[in-house]
Amino acid sequence: MSGLEQRSSDGERTAEADGSAPSTPQALCAEGFRLRSAGRSLDAVHYCRKALSIDPNRADALHLMGLLSFDEGECDLALAWMARAIRQDPKAEYLKHLGGVLQHVKRYEEALKAFDKAIAFQPDSAELWRSLGEVLLKLDREDEALLSYQRALQLAPGDFDAALKSGVLLHRQGRWGEALAHFNMCEALRPNHAPVLNLRAIAHRGVGDHQGYLSDSLRAHALDPADAESCNNAGDALLSLGREEEAIAWFDKALLLLPDNPTILTNKAQAISQCRCLDEAMAIYSHVRSVAPGHAMAEWNLALLRLLAGDFAAGWAGREARWKIPSLSAGYPKFRQPMWRGEPVAGKTMLIHADEGLGDTIQFARYAPMLGARGARVILVVADALQPLLSELPGVVQCLKLSEGRLPDFDMHCPFSSLPPNFATTLDTIPAATSYLQQPAPERIKAWEERLGPRKRLRVGLVWSGSLAHRNDQNRSIPLNMLARILDTDATFVSLQKDPRPADTSVLAERNEIIDLTAQLTDFAVTAALVSCLDLVVTVDTSVAHLAGALGRPTWIMLPYMPDYRWLLDRGDSPWYPTVRLFRQDAARDYAPVVDRIRAALAAFEPRDPR
Repeated sequence: MSGLEQRSSDGERTAEADGSAPSTPQALCAEGFRLRSAGRSLDAVHYCRKALSIDPNRADALHLMGLLSFDEGECDLALAWMARAIRQDPKAEYLKHLGGVLQHVKRYEEALKAFDKAIAFQPDSAELWRSLGEVLLKLDREDEALLSYQRALQLAPGDFDAALKSGVLLHRQGRWGEALAHFNMCEALRPNHAPVLNLRAIAHRGVGDHQGYLSDSLRAHALDPADAESCNNAGDALLSLGREEEAIAWFDKALLLLPDNPTILTNKAQAISQCRCLDEAMAIYSHVRSVAPGHAMAEWNLALLRLLAGDFAAGWAGREARWKIPSLSAGYPKFRQPMWRGEPVAGKTMLIHADEGLGDTIQFARYAPMLGARGARVILVVADALQPLLSELPGVVQCLKLSEGRLPDFDMHCPFSSLPPNFATTLDTIPAATSYLQQPAPERIKAWEERLGPRKRLRVGLVWSGSLAHRNDQNRSIPLNMLARILDTDATFVSLQKDPRPADTSVLAERNEIIDLTAQLTDFAVTAALVSCLDLVVTVDTSVAHLAGALGRPTWIMLPYMPDYRWLLDRGDSPWYPTVRLFRQDAARDYAPVVDRIRAALAAFEPRDPR
């Protein structure tokens, strides 16, 4: 077993080195260690027993007997000899080897204690800290294991294993930037190591560096062409970069190496769906279901395509697969009360809890008053920034912030995004009131009117980017410079863009055509009041698009060629929001023509009374 090598601590010359026969316990032990290192275990046992016949309590001889017993697979005997040695002399080396044997026989709690005691004697041993980390991993104590590996790395900056294990643990926790730094260390210590490059590739993806993701995946493939993982990663990176045709070719390479692999097939179907070949993508997802029944991600993606195509019955049902996907379901609490599935609710207290993004919450908040109309007592739990806005919904008795934590008593719960199927929503029965949000208080609107100044021209609100964390952000967000071609039209432009990206911040500072009062947008109720002062909102697919649509304000949404399911396909309106107009990319996937169409539409736009 690795880690159970030891030399004599006495540093004596051996018998064969000086031609004399060993006679003292020290010399006999030294000869025993030498013979063990030479692979002559039986001879080593002979010398060790001679030493113990002279001094039965000699610690290094007892310990050597433990090592020799372990070599022969006699673990219980090895533990007994090592324990005797430690009772005579509790050295770090002896405790380390005891811990190693205990780890080998899966007695991890005892191994942990042994390594802890060894570290107390030798706190600057990187090897001991790394061994401690390995046992903590076996005990599923990953946070402590990470600290142990990082301590080993501090003590031995060239420790490849400690750097790798630290990176893997950070990777598991989604701490992508820190994981990337550790994989960079690994690459410096051991260049061109394909497994590390595959791991670093995923870390690049985690920090949003899709080009780095692609580069490392291609390097890993060049080093190990038979590895399907690097082919799949290269395809996924190309998909993230909007290079779908190239992505499909790489997924096909991966499938040659791993035929019918459900993850690779699912990724290929995603790439094909981005090309709007929906029937082909659906066929692949159906194939995944046959080769890997219950594959949740295939069910989820198939459901989204069905919703996009207008097949709400199958789409809503398939979307429930998200409860089997940790990345989609981890944030939703595990309540002891039952989840509502559409049964009668009269007299029941219903908890409707946020489960997806801000826009989803706004979109599906329309169902809360409908629950109230069925006789339920409705309580909402929403993101903090939405609480002031949604607390005014009719039929809602209480609206709580997610950060509040403590909940009142309730009978049943339901995620916001499960409300449409529970109301059996079809394309023809979407509850699409022109405005289902409470209109902002007159004094709030008046305050914004005063800030904006006299109304001399059309007022147009602008949003050009969403969260970088969004999986499809590279397709839905645009740089502010892209909107420059509409800024010379006869309108006053008002930024509704919270947290602009650094490049856009500098552009915003230079464009005096855009009024930027976003520092005062502290929550969505405040934003709603500002939106109510505008004639039009022009936005990419973000939460503000839903806010403006739910307020009944004229809203123009710029959409990628392959849009989110809720916007359906090839239509200029939205069945969810009567005042929304959709401006879509064509197959060229360029937003410039989209902005040009908006510019032309602005010239013909007739505003209505904003209040």
